[in-house]
Amino acid sequence: MRTRPRGVLVAAAVGLTLTASVSPASAHRAAEPTLLSRALLSATAYQPGPPSGAATTPANGVTPPYPGQPVPGFSAVLPAEAGRSDGRHLLAMPDNGYGAKGNSADFLLRIYDISLDPRTAGGRGTGQVTVNGFLSLRDPDGHVPFPIVNEDTPDRLLTGADFDIESLQRDGRGDLWVGEEFGPYLLHLDATGKVLQAPVPLPDGRKSPASPDLAPGEVPTVRSSRGFEAMAAAPGGRYLYPILEGALTDDPDQRRRVVYEFDTRTSAYTDRTWSIRLAEPQLVVGDAQVLGGGRRLLFIERDDFEGPEARVKRLVVADLDCTDAAGYASRRVAVDLLDIADPGGVSSPARPGEFGVGPEFSFPLTSVESLLPLGGNRVLVANDNNFPGNDGRIAGRPDDTELIVLDVPGLRGR
Repeated sequence: MRTRPRGVLVAAAVGLTLTASVSPASAHRAAEPTLLSRALLSATAYQPGPPSGAATTPANGVTPPYPGQPVPGFSAVLPAEAGRSDGRHLLAMPDNGYGAKGNSADFLLRIYDISLDPRTAGGRGTGQVTVNGFLSLRDPDGHVPFPIVNEDTPDRLLTGADFDIESLQRDGRGDLWVGEEFGPYLLHLDATGKVLQAPVPLPDGRKSPASPDLAPGEVPTVRSSRGFEAMAAAPGGRYLYPILEGALTDDPDQRRRVVYEFDTRTSAYTDRTWSIRLAEPQLVVGDAQVLGGGRRLLFIERDDFEGPEARVKRLVVADLDCTDAAGYASRRVAVDLLDIADPGGVSSPARPGEFGVGPEFSFPLTSVESLLPLGGNRVLVANDNNFPGNDGRIAGRPDDTELIVLDVPGLRGR
């Protein structure tokens, strides 16, 4: 991490020059992204449900099967009540569990209702996350057109072998929409988690290797686990903007990521797409949200490394309505998540062996996958911990799920 500059502030007015010393803390708060709060959910905070993880392997001192349903981090978060902007009461969604169809059949797909009492400057707050309950994703009416794990049960609870859910939004009716990666599909749910219609595939026939729609001998053009990791929503929720996490296999520019537009009123894609360009081909889009009106997106750009090896974890602003000659949306980096000021001691004291905490805070976790703009220049960021495999914070210990709130000067500026 770079060293932040210290110095003096010089101001001139009506021929009079004033020089005043500025403390490091106030300089950080005035000019740089600052950590406002942090809350942790233990990696081993198992939730009610059948044992799971039978097809996984031991990692970081944790041996399967697990006594219940783990929360393997969050791939998406939304306010629990539409319009709420304090980041204290959320719907938080894990992905398919253990990363593949073959090892996730005993992981139940859920959206958790959570409350945060985050630690803030000066040691206020417990820093804890409370799980209040959950919505079970289920298909009792048989809308899913292919066999699922719980095919012949009344509730037809969905599992991580059926869908790899990654992104979450709410439309103007209060229905939920989920972007997933096996198809990739969009899933339409009611407010309780019940499937309302058949999964919606991509309109251009693109499929991943895990797609149930892939015909024998058909070559997939969406890479494995590179589907709809991110999906933004326009204000009011009529339009969704699902984004492919990785490049299409046949795209000559492997830095391109395609943004689609979906109309929730018609349950159909429009004919509009956009392109955003990442800094390097191997980077991925972790999540995205619309900033205010128009089609200005805030998205996560990250690598797949953790701890001291992490190099790229950042928030980027892209304006889909402002493109260059090649058709790519304009972009500017808003936050380097590996270099955040913590003048208030939010992340202190460090736990034994903890990496990236203290006055120079870092978020060096492999899968930074949840993003939620709050009021003003505040933004909430959270991680998928790929339980129990990631140990970017404390070596040899499975990462907790961390939810941090940052103040980002100029976040909503152009």
